Amino acid sequence: MKKILLVALALLVLTVSVAAAEGEVKIGQVQYAAHGTKCFAVLTVAMQGDVIADAYIDEYQFMAAGSVGVPNSEADFGASFPEGKVLASKKVNAAAYSENMKKAGSTVDLATNYAAIEDYVTGKTVAEVEAAFAGKTAEEAVDVVSGCTLVDTLGYVNGLIEAAKSVK
Repeated sequence: MKKILLVALALLVLTVSVAAAEGEVKIGQVQYAAHGTKCFAVLTVAMQGDVIADAYIDEYQFMAAGSVGVPNSEADFGASFPEGKVLASKKVNAAAYSENMKKAGSTVDLATNYAAIEDYVTGKTVAEVEAAFAGKTAEEAVDVVSGCTLVDTLGYVNGLIEAAKSVK
């Protein structure tokens, strides 16, 4: 009887430990060149086990003065920025950035595009996301994510995969 009780207790402890580990959320984040050479993205994922529980995309580049810059843009840090420019988040300045996209022919604003990619990867494993984009060209990758028209969709997805893989 004593052995059965000890075995049952050990199984209970093991079950609780596994359940706690599966519920744990870990964050992965990378800086990534997802879109050209004049900016960089910060891509973040929350992983719950091997599933992407949430994703966040932002990208930074020099924008015209008057854009909302990163902290200390108007202090010493910003003194080394190019004349008339400020280092800025595309997400924070999405409305203005989307106007530039519209001039280039885009019909979907930046925030909607980012949200479509974030929503696409959420709830999937890294393996599922990788499989969906395996062998796809940048042009073909745009068609994988419903609601997204960014020509660099593949770059953002690859960056989110790297962020997920960075989780320790």
